Amino acid sequence: MKTRTIEVKGMSCNHCVASVTKALSALDGVTDVKVDLTFGTATYTETKDGLDAAVKSAIDNAGFTPGGYR
Repeated sequence: MKTRTIEVKGMSCNHCVASVTKALSALDGVTDVKVDLTFGTATYTETKDGLDAAVKSAIDNAGFTPGGYR
């Protein structure tokens, strides 16, 4: 397991935070999702490898733009 942080562009309110949290939490292999509106990031724990594309797709499908990992 490892903790990852990705930039999420386009969030402006707590509803945005909830949408990204829900989208990432629904992914198999992603746990402990914490989305930070102030810093525009989502931090989560991966329980399996190879989730980068799925995470970026989930953020995009939620209506936001995934950025780079920190």
